[in-house]
Amino acid sequence: MKTWRIDAKGQTIVLASDGGIPAAIYWGPSLPETDLTAIAAQAEVDVTGGMIDRLPPIPLCPVEGDSLHMQPGLVAYRDGRALHPRFALVSGEENRFVAEDAALGLRLTVEFQPVGAVIQARSILEVDQPVTLHHLAAPVLPGPQSGDIRHFGGRWIGEFRAETAPWQTGILKREARTGRSGHEHPPLAFFAEAGCSNTQGTAFGMHYGWPGGHILQAEELPDGRRQIQWGHATGTQGRGTRFETASLALTVSTEGLNGCATAFQRYIRDEVVSWPKPDTARPVHYNCWEAIYFDHDLETLKDIANRAADLGAERFVLDDGWFGRRDDDTTSLGDWEIDPRKWPDGLTPIIEHVQSLGMSFGLWFEPEMVNMDSDLARAHPDWILGRADQIEGRQQRVLDMARGDVRDYLFDKIDAVLSSHDIDYVKWDHNRLLPAPDAAQAEGTLILLECLRQAHPQVEFESCASGGGRIDAGILRSTQRVWLSDSNDPLERLRIQHEAALLLPMAVTGSHVGPRKCHTSGRVSDIRFRAWVAAKRHMGFEMDPRELTEDEAQVLRDVTNWWKANRDWMRRADILRLDVADPAIIAEQQLAEDGARFVVFAGQAESSAQILPRPLRLTGLDPDASYRISLLNADEAHHLSRGNPAIKRGPVELSGQFLMHHGLTLPWRFPETMWVLEGARL
Repeated sequence: MKTWRIDAKGQTIVLASDGGIPAAIYWGPSLPETDLTAIAAQAEVDVTGGMIDRLPPIPLCPVEGDSLHMQPGLVAYRDGRALHPRFALVSGEENRFVAEDAALGLRLTVEFQPVGAVIQARSILEVDQPVTLHHLAAPVLPGPQSGDIRHFGGRWIGEFRAETAPWQTGILKREARTGRSGHEHPPLAFFAEAGCSNTQGTAFGMHYGWPGGHILQAEELPDGRRQIQWGHATGTQGRGTRFETASLALTVSTEGLNGCATAFQRYIRDEVVSWPKPDTARPVHYNCWEAIYFDHDLETLKDIANRAADLGAERFVLDDGWFGRRDDDTTSLGDWEIDPRKWPDGLTPIIEHVQSLGMSFGLWFEPEMVNMDSDLARAHPDWILGRADQIEGRQQRVLDMARGDVRDYLFDKIDAVLSSHDIDYVKWDHNRLLPAPDAAQAEGTLILLECLRQAHPQVEFESCASGGGRIDAGILRSTQRVWLSDSNDPLERLRIQHEAALLLPMAVTGSHVGPRKCHTSGRVSDIRFRAWVAAKRHMGFEMDPRELTEDEAQVLRDVTNWWKANRDWMRRADILRLDVADPAIIAEQQLAEDGARFVVFAGQAESSAQILPRPLRLTGLDPDASYRISLLNADEAHHLSRGNPAIKRGPVELSGQFLMHHGLTLPWRFPETMWVLEGARL
């Protein structure tokens, strides 16, 4: 039996092969070289007295025909007949393994690439004669033998809802078949051993970086073995001679979920995203959508821009309604030419006004979509994806992005607007599900995005898909920001941002201060809560600033100024979710890259069950160091908060040991409020 090891910061994968596809015989925390021989010995089959003492490991791609009796990692057909390959390993060097079935003309390549604390893994299938592919798994790894499966569901304005499932004999299957990463099943899961929390215990993290729909299968066999598979949504890659999975990002932590989260945050920020202006601070956004919707008027927008700049905005984004005859959502998608009724002199007057205020200018597009009431649909009905009698979504249909002529048309239209105007930001929206999932659709979109980025390398692109419907490392290789949710409700956002921090860093996560009465929930929220929730991520505003009282405007200026003063170190900070003794609290700690400073956001989501606040434990600190802690917004304490804890009176100095093992007792607060703590190592 031949063995190999793959190491990344904090984790090791050990592979073994007796001539076939290698199997992972160990995936876990980093191991010394001396353990390799003993691990390999444990993976051998030993049958004594009719009992199997040690079972064979599960190959990186289990196939039917090997009597493994589990979900196969490869399901393909040729001329209507299922293929049952017998793969032989032909090479295994530098974390790249190639196996072949010469009789069937199949070649399977499995690759691993260590990137910081993450290992990227993918599978590639090449065939001599075309096959129809139903399923190809990224490298299959074993699941831990204790604990549970933590994954995510969700919906529009309710993304990243945490769910937990036990391991049990059979299969947990999550499949996104909407043609996007999905609100309903984002491609992220953690396999936590017993006792794992945010700050302690062992966790295995997996993220499938593909924007076109995926499948997760976590299977436990009757003998107790567990396998975890990821791949494109089944049946979406069609017929061909070459297929590949997306990169599956793997990480292991012995410091709880936070260890996996920080590995993913750094991976997305430093390895996946390519920044047009990497040395430029993240600008404060203003998006006009919830102020005017489709009602564009130059003088009104100038007034709004003046107010946004006064509040601290540094980028003004003109959202939907500037093109075709776009007075509502029933018309003009696909007709990407400036509406002369609303903009008789083009967009130059508003761009020049915005720039005179010190702001840059951004613009909204929804390139993959088309309205039937559009010049494009009338001229090219054959460009529309799916049946003519399909059910519409949001009054629109989807263009066939696999077609080169469709991509050429869209490139020419978008390039013309970007080339003739000083635009540094594109909000790229995707508001309709596909009529049927199709991997070629996502591939075509990524091709178009890359062509536009090459033509306009200084333009930043945001991925928006009805909010958070397309968030993954695949789309983030071509974009630099995600619109996490269409909900600006701070209470909803508090939870959504907390869960999404298991994957996303601050720098890519858009979060805006919404209107006093939220347009998606109807909830009325105080400006302080709205502002501090937005300040946890890439901050912006998305409301009508004309509704603000002077007190509200001043609060927003103050919080925005605080964010600007701290955004550079927060951009590279680790977002650490805190374990809380009070389930009414949602809290996180953003810890600077050098550990010298931090900020804690403690959101009171609802009324606590007990009268007095419970201590809030911090994490990631030096137990032997001392820290000065200040309650940044102590002036927000309500008069019913009559206690006088030390943190309320002024800075306190405490050891890292005390802060992590006892914690801070914060003043009492009403629900839907936020305490903000600043800390510095002495």
